[in-house]
This record gives sequence, C-alpha cells and structure tokens, in this order.
Amino acid sequence: MSISVLVNSIFEFYFWFILVRIFLTWIPSIDWYSQPFRTVAIAADIVLNPFRRIIPPMGGLDFSPIVALLFLQFLQFCVVRMLLILGL
Repeated sequence: MSISVLVNSIFEFYFWFILVRIFLTWIPSIDWYSQPFRTVAIAADIVLNPFRRIIPPMGGLDFSPIVALLFLQFLQFCVVRMLLILGL
C-alpha cells in the first residue's frame, strides 16, 4: 500500500468521524461523558474547536463544522495530490 492511499484513507476516516459527531449532536439524550460518545467528541473536537473560535454560532446554528469539513477536504486534496506527484 502506498503512502498516498494510507493518508487518503486516514482523511476519509476522520471526515466520517466528524460527520458522526455532527449527527450525534442532534440526539439530545446522549450522555457525552460515557463511552463511546466521549471518544467521538474528543477526537472530532480537535478539528472542530479552532473553527468554532473563528466562526461563532449564528441564530443558534453552528456553521463551523461545515467549514471544518470543507477545509479538511481541501487539505486532503492538497496533501494526497502532493504525495502522488512525489510518487509516494
């Protein structure tokens, strides 16, 4: 397996991980202090928190996850493309 495929898979996994976090926030009865929800929250919030500081909620809606996912997709494209150019 090449490095570019591995890196692409990691980005894809993290993308879906963040989507799961987003969808789970729609369920009000979830206890975020119990497993596996705590692990999902901690891992996804590593990427989401910087965007939450930049983009405040508007009208009670948090648009920062959308921007974070778009940024993650852009970063994935750039990194994987560079690895492919380098032949890795």
